Amino acid sequence: MPIKLENVGIAVSDLEATIAFFTDLGLTVLGRDTVSGDWADTAVGLDGNHAKIALLQTPDGNGRLELFEHIHPDAIPTGPTLPNEIGMHRVAFSVDSIDDALAIAARHGCHPLRGVATYGDVYKLSYVRGPSGIIVMFAEALQKG
Repeated sequence: MPIKLENVGIAVSDLEATIAFFTDLGLTVLGRDTVSGDWADTAVGLDGNHAKIALLQTPDGNGRLELFEHIHPDAIPTGPTLPNEIGMHRVAFSVDSIDDALAIAARHGCHPLRGVATYGDVYKLSYVRGPSGIIVMFAEALQKG
């Protein structure tokens, strides 16, 4: 059976702020909607599911994020995910310049968890705590081309 990744869904507390963060990084909004009804309850497995959603795409067209902000039932805040917790961990992006990506993130009040690390002679890497506590990894290839 052929399989293809469609998108990664992320629940957020502020859809507009999260869209602003990711569009500043270069993603584009493919669509927005408000969803509810029996089909949404069935698909998600949550009675009374009502949410605002936005689908974003990376500039290369290969990656998509579906962001959703719950209207009903109320969203349940959780503590920030720690790097060693089991479960959904992070979303990672290749960037041309880690310094530029970190500057964009900083404009949204999002800063590295610890700093910028170098993985051998392959990548410069940094984990940033993004909107709604999302961990976002930036990776800049050290050998271009």
